[in-house]
Amino acid sequence: MTEYDDIDFALLRALQVDATQSAGALGRIVGLSQPATWRRVKRLQSAGVVKKRRLHLDAEAVGFGVTVFLGVKLATKGRVSLEDFERAVSAIPEVQRVEHVLGLYDYRLRVVARDLPDFERVLRRRIMTLPGAGEVEANVLLSEERLPGPL
Repeated sequence: MTEYDDIDFALLRALQVDATQSAGALGRIVGLSQPATWRRVKRLQSAGVVKKRRLHLDAEAVGFGVTVFLGVKLATKGRVSLEDFERAVSAIPEVQRVEHVLGLYDYRLRVVARDLPDFERVLRRRIMTLPGAGEVEANVLLSEERLPGPL
C-alpha cells in the first residue's frame, strides 16, 4: 500500500471541492509548484486513488424531476448470472447507479425520470423485462438534504 502524506490528502480535499482546478491553482492551495502538484495528482491517479473526475448536474434542471430508488430481487438465482443482469441494467440510461447489496434485495438502483408516468414506462418496459428481474420495491425521493461530500 502506498503511503500518503498531508499534502496528498489536501490535494484530494481540494479536488473533491472542484475537480476542474488546474495544477497551478491546486499548488497554490497546498503550497507546491505547478509541476510538483501535477506529478502528485498523476501519482494519485496511477495509484487508483483518483478514479475519475465527474461533472455533477442538477437532474431537475435538465428535465429529470423524479428520482426513485429501487430494490430489485432476482427471480431466478442461479439461472441468470449476476453479470448478465448488471450489464443489462447498466445499459439503461435512466439508471444512474447500480449497487449489488446484501439484505432483502439483491440490487439497489437509483433511477431518474422526467415524471412519474415516465418512470412507470422505464419500470415496465426496461427494468421489469431485464433477465432475472423479480420482485421490485420503489421508493420515490422527496428531498435530498445532504449531497455526497468529501470522504
